[in-house]
Amino acid sequence: MPSPFPGMDPYLENPDWFPDLHDALITFIKGALQARLPGSYYARSRQHVWLDFKHRAPVEPDMDVLRSGAARAHRRRDADAGGVAVAEPVTGEPVVVRVETIMGDPFHEPYLEIHRRQGTEDIVVAVLEILSPSNKTPGDHGRNLYLAKQQETLLSQVHLIEIDLLRAGTHATAVPLDLAVAETGAFNYHVCVHRFDHFKDFFVYPLKLESRLPVIAVPLLPGDPDVPLDLQAAFDRAYDEGPYDRAVHYDMATVEPPLRPEQAEWVKARLAADEV
Repeated sequence: MPSPFPGMDPYLENPDWFPDLHDALITFIKGALQARLPGSYYARSRQHVWLDFKHRAPVEPDMDVLRSGAARAHRRRDADAGGVAVAEPVTGEPVVVRVETIMGDPFHEPYLEIHRRQGTEDIVVAVLEILSPSNKTPGDHGRNLYLAKQQETLLSQVHLIEIDLLRAGTHATAVPLDLAVAETGAFNYHVCVHRFDHFKDFFVYPLKLESRLPVIAVPLLPGDPDVPLDLQAAFDRAYDEGPYDRAVHYDMATVEPPLRPEQAEWVKARLAADEV
């Protein structure tokens, strides 16, 4: 069955479901692009991989235990007798820095690259990212890596397409949030396209919770036409082939992050209509 919502399903923003949706969208977007790209281009999936550690403050050695009790008593006797105390050699002791167990398995986040192949030359033309909760969490290692990669891409001869289907978290796409909102008005989700041949421009697709996902223009090399990418079709396929209709509990208590009151009323009405 299709999703009860016309665009992004807010229930799938839940951390229990979004990673599965993220991976499925990458798969189906890749397939959609592959079918439309000119013969000299191809799309391939890659992965960001990282480890996260919990940090614990250094455990400093107790300096009193560097000398035995007998040695300290001997020094006191020398001092009482008026003798000259000879400094005792102190064995160097390390400071123990403990790192807690790695937080689960390594993190893997897929993304897409569009390549152009001509003879033996193979170049990356565009990178397509779907933002994850870690990308929008300040201090998260995944965010730091993402922003570093984003900056590297922005300064290169590579287009950057960023898809943000998460209402929560700190803004992470390349377009400055205040400038985007000033031009488009408030939005819940958005797509940001930065073309390397329009260095100062960001092409933003603002989306409301109630909106269908758009058809976006995926840029190729100058001189080659853009490729249309229907994000709603990719989402619909991910939903149809996923576990969501069977496994997601469509009740208001499970929407995470919480909805605004008017959004909650709209979601309630959509679910009621879907049951008729």
